[in-house]
Amino acid sequence: MKNLVILGGGYGGMKILNEFLPNHLPGDVMITLIDRVPYHCLKTEYYALAAGTISDKEIRVTFPEHEQLTIKYGDVIGIDRNDKKVLLNDDEPVEYDDLIIGLGCEDKYHGVPGADQFTYSIQSIEKSRRTYSALNNLAPGSVVGIVGAGLSGVELASELSESREDLQIKLFDRGKYILSAFPERLSKYVENWFVKHNVEIINNSNITKVEENMLYNNDQPIRCDVIVWTAGIQANKIVREMEGEKDRLGRLEVTTHHHLPNDEHIFMVGDCASSPHAPSAQLAEGQAEQIVEVLKKRWNGEALPESFPAIKLKGVLGSLGKKHGFGMMADRAITGRVARLLKSGILWMYKFHNG
Repeated sequence: MKNLVILGGGYGGMKILNEFLPNHLPGDVMITLIDRVPYHCLKTEYYALAAGTISDKEIRVTFPEHEQLTIKYGDVIGIDRNDKKVLLNDDEPVEYDDLIIGLGCEDKYHGVPGADQFTYSIQSIEKSRRTYSALNNLAPGSVVGIVGAGLSGVELASELSESREDLQIKLFDRGKYILSAFPERLSKYVENWFVKHNVEIINNSNITKVEENMLYNNDQPIRCDVIVWTAGIQANKIVREMEGEKDRLGRLEVTTHHHLPNDEHIFMVGDCASSPHAPSAQLAEGQAEQIVEVLKKRWNGEALPESFPAIKLKGVLGSLGKKHGFGMMADRAITGRVARLLKSGILWMYKFHNG
């Protein structure tokens, strides 16, 4: 029996399971999924969990059940590539024939002293729960500093402003305007929404140091009762410590077939794989589909395609509270209630097909 081991039950790992199961996995292959939690998590909605506008259960999806699937709960601490084993904390190693690494990403602190120690995060469900506890136990009038005004920071700030109107929210951004990856017109729409909802945007910020309840912007201290860091990501530490060429986010370079150049049995998916695209659930699922095709052909002794077509990304959607949103669909900017309805519909469809 061959053992296909998948590290991480995120969007890429879940897509691989659903492509193989229940009827497309060869009889001589077993799958072992290793994850720290016993369910698939909707990471795109962690901001709402942290803000307290949805419950924990709403962003959990049960993993599939199948006689050829074993789900193992554990914390991965390393990969032994020589003996083809996954090393776990306080548990026996797991042997693999083929390995798919989809361990996700972590916050990137850009060398800012104290940022890793004195800020909260929404990069994992465990960290989002702690952020929820910190934010929702604040007294009225407390100050919340959110560092980073990309998609995650904007969604968290808007959701929190509706959840806790009594808080003072400060959104720090390094650029001249927020959401710099989007067209300026769309950015202005979001800025105007924040003005109406009393969220303070601090542009051209440069966080030089973080202390307990204190941010230093351009070396000037600003007191905050809670500080949440949404100012960049990098690949999981396990991936960053592996040998191989990496991009600026610490993601490993892979071949056109999504495996390491010097090891055709180790595949990278999602935030662990180098790509010209920004990390996203869509990208991870597109990579997962192609990895499944590679494995199926290899197990059947068939020739692999020389290359795959480029993964088509349909767009990006973001929320502004429960009634408004923004995004890009087919290179077209959309804002308002339509954008929010689209995002809600896509989320519902995803949960319907995976739950």
